Amino acid sequence: MAVLAVACVILAGVALALGGKILSMRRAARELLRELSEKLSEDTNTLISLSTSDREMRRLAAGLNRELRALRTQRLRYRQGDRELKDAVTNVSHDLRTPLTAICGYLALLEREDMSDNARRYLATIAERTEAMKALTEELFRYSVILSTDGDGTLEPVDMNAALEEAAAGFYAALTERGIEPVIDLPEEHVIRTLDRAGLSRIFANLFSNAIKYSAGDLHIALTVDGTVSFSNAAPGLDPVQVGRLFDRFFSLEAARESTGLGLAIARTLAERMGGSVAAAYEDGRLTVTITFPGERVN
Repeated sequence: MAVLAVACVILAGVALALGGKILSMRRAARELLRELSEKLSEDTNTLISLSTSDREMRRLAAGLNRELRALRTQRLRYRQGDRELKDAVTNVSHDLRTPLTAICGYLALLEREDMSDNARRYLATIAERTEAMKALTEELFRYSVILSTDGDGTLEPVDMNAALEEAAAGFYAALTERGIEPVIDLPEEHVIRTLDRAGLSRIFANLFSNAIKYSAGDLHIALTVDGTVSFSNAAPGLDPVQVGRLFDRFFSLEAARESTGLGLAIARTLAERMGGSVAAAYEDGRLTVTITFPGERVN
């Protein structure tokens, strides 16, 4: 009986020791998970540190720290490469502007010369393509400039009703040339948001340009008091998959092949920098692009 009692005491001690070990490892695991989540979510050079003295848990932490160092090295390489790419795009697009301007000038001089009808037709084609290339270069340059800045525009109270009306007036001629008669619904209440006025104008301009590309003849624009603007038009040439890629950089449909596909990407970048969001939906043959700037309404 004495032996049995001693054995029971030993087993109880072992059980307590194992229970304590398990609890200690569980606490260490929770601490490790918390530390790992913080290091992955924060842009920091600090590593995981554990309070436990458990050898295996500390070995696991050391292994995760090695992976964190490797991940940060790759992240730095990506950022450096992305920055170099942006700089290269900016430089290339900037360098193209001067020769393209010169070509346009010489083409204008050639138009004054005597030439055959065929030569004049060829010259007109060259001039048209050159102007298209010049426009694409300008769009690429503007996009690279937007990416290279960190949203340093001036934020101020902006009347979205007035900004939308001004943009619509500027594009009215281009819309009617395509047979598009825009219908605009504005609330009686003025929707005021703290925004970059120039950035908002660029967003509206790009949304109007997008409607010109894809509309089958109509355009309905609505502004609501919650700060949401929607551009809706019939677009039978699209499908849900294509609409899902409209905000991808350089995505452009064959029907709009003279575009870089940067317009909506620029709109999304600018909107997000001002705390807004942009989305697109396709239903029953209609494309609807919405942009929302949440915030308190100012009467």
